[in-house]
Amino acid sequence: MNDFRPPSALIIAHGRYPEHPLPLSLIREATYIVCTDGAANDFIDRGGRPDAIVGDCDSLSEENRKRYAHILHPNPDQETNDLTKSVHYCVAQGYRELVIVGGTGKREDHTLGNISLLAEYQQMAKVVMVTNWGLFTPISGSTIFQSFRGEQVSIFAIDPVALTTQGLKYPLQQRVLTNWWQGTLNESLGDRFRIETDGRIIVFQAFK
Repeated sequence: MNDFRPPSALIIAHGRYPEHPLPLSLIREATYIVCTDGAANDFIDRGGRPDAIVGDCDSLSEENRKRYAHILHPNPDQETNDLTKSVHYCVAQGYRELVIVGGTGKREDHTLGNISLLAEYQQMAKVVMVTNWGLFTPISGSTIFQSFRGEQVSIFAIDPVALTTQGLKYPLQQRVLTNWWQGTLNESLGDRFRIETDGRIIVFQAFK
């Protein structure tokens, strides 16, 4: 599994607040924290201090709206969700390596939407979503992943483009995945594996 250094920018989304030690440590060590407006209330209640709050501001408490008015960046665009607005904001500030936490764990439609959006975000920045159970990493070319023997790996294809894997228990050879379930429940054979593709792929690596 990829080793993490403190992220240059971390986004806390309005899903289930992290409980696993890894995402919690990333929050503690992040140098710049952006909260979607729905997540800001919870983060502040837990003693956190965001560097920016981004969104349409329909979920932020009136108290926090006034207290943090100086770091509030409202965006009323209804064509994008608050997570996407936060990613665009970070990129506009010059951040090109982003970690997202709190992106899953509540409503399933929000969870699926947030995961799929990683394929869009990778066009702007290097991004990874860290959950309580593992990591989601979007790729669009040949990529080597750090891993460990027995690591559970799932591959979700956004584009119907052939992909090939090396170092996984159930190898794929120029396989086109036509449904999200088809690339799930694979397993790493060692300390790394490779995925080769010209399409957009999202890879999940489960925590040990």
